[in-house]
Amino acid sequence: MESWVRFSAQSQAKERVFRAAQYACTLLGYTLQRGGAGAELLSTIKQLEAHISLTRKLMRLGNSAEALEAAKRTIHLSDCVLRLCITVAHLNRAMYFACDNALWAGKTGLLPQLDQNKWSQRSFRYYLCALILNLTRDAYEIRQLMERESRNGSSKSFTSSPSSLASSPENGEFPLMPSPSPALFPVSMISARINQQLHLLLTVLRNNPPLLLDVLKNTCDIFIPLDRLGLYPTGPGFVGACGLTSSVLSILTIIHPWLKLKP
Repeated sequence: MESWVRFSAQSQAKERVFRAAQYACTLLGYTLQRGGAGAELLSTIKQLEAHISLTRKLMRLGNSAEALEAAKRTIHLSDCVLRLCITVAHLNRAMYFACDNALWAGKTGLLPQLDQNKWSQRSFRYYLCALILNLTRDAYEIRQLMERESRNGSSKSFTSSPSSLASSPENGEFPLMPSPSPALFPVSMISARINQQLHLLLTVLRNNPPLLLDVLKNTCDIFIPLDRLGLYPTGPGFVGACGLTSSVLSILTIIHPWLKLKP
């Protein structure tokens, strides 16, 4: 199994390139259709997209083993939330790849009696569950980093506060400040709280490029199964743009491994 996992890792970059080409064809076909292109050209692009999709399924044969090995590694994580989210996400990916392999066998004629629509819907359900768990993991890590950043900011402001704030004027009295309107006080507090949280969020994402890329990639990917399952139809143009964007981000994490979120 280890040798197969190593082989799958070597072919991952090529699969990402084919994925980008597939969704580029989806986006191109939608654009040409909106532009009034001929039926023959649209049919050619659709056939090219189908061939690329079939090639990708062939390249993903056995990826279930890689996903199971990843689940075996993450089940020993000390953080219970990360352990649950990442391990169950890998298990869903394993089931997604297994359904995808069955679809490949059906499309190539090895399993002519296979209900391709049923297995396609099943595979996208597993894919959607994996993406939801990935986004949950991203949200958890963002929350942890925001709390850490908030604690660091509070400690810095406490240590750098001037001692003159504790001293009183010479006459022993403080100037009276106009009290805010009771109606505006909660609104201003809520607005300040929102601005603070947004500032913390931007700081965390700016200081953690792997986490930012993972959030963007998972957010783009989740619209694909939502559209294919009919839960949130967005159309081929939007799906093609999201798939192309997430594929490019995945290629970046392969070219620059430090951009890949760990564990």
